[in-house]
Amino acid sequence: MTDFAAARRHMVDGQVRTADVTDHRIISAMLEVPRERFVPPEAAALAYLDLGHGVGAGRSLLKPVVLAKLIQAADLAPDDRVLVVGCSTGYAAAILARIAGQVVALEQDDKLAAVAQTALAEQPNVTVVKGPLADGWAAGAPYDTILIDGAVELVPDAFRRQLKDGGKLVCVLGGQAQPSAMLYRRSGEELGGRAIFDAAASVLPGFAKTPVFAF
Repeated sequence: MTDFAAARRHMVDGQVRTADVTDHRIISAMLEVPRERFVPPEAAALAYLDLGHGVGAGRSLLKPVVLAKLIQAADLAPDDRVLVVGCSTGYAAAILARIAGQVVALEQDDKLAAVAQTALAEQPNVTVVKGPLADGWAAGAPYDTILIDGAVELVPDAFRRQLKDGGKLVCVLGGQAQPSAMLYRRSGEELGGRAIFDAAASVLPGFAKTPVFAF
């Protein structure tokens, strides 16, 4: 039988701490949250490997180290309001619930949203909502931080509007030669971003660029 508590410690010590994740709140959250509950039962024994585990509907969890570094880059305050876009089964939302004040977890797939609602039922500061991922969730805006739980090839302008002035958005920018994690910040009507580390993830539904055909 898998010792999940020991596996969590190995994940944190071997993957997260060694990647310069020093925020003790993230370390504590990753030691507390049972990642095995957020993957299919048949994959539970593999939940703490350095993988982006598939969770169904063509979706995957971010690798633990990528998620940890994105959250650290967001530099959350205890009373921050956070939107998780593409929360899938809810693992990222469960981590953020232990760091931020309020978390809105957006998912468009009915089955994944149902799993997230069950898994997060005991988190009073998390609300799971359903809707198209690329639209964000304007009903809960403005947000201090938006975390996109997967890769995007573009960031819709709706997300800028849903951030507070000075608010941050973190994600993986895919669809390019060297995919990377990005930190964006809203300043007035502008959303400026910069690459913060190399990372790759599956592109979420609704975030692929429209192909351009040359004749």
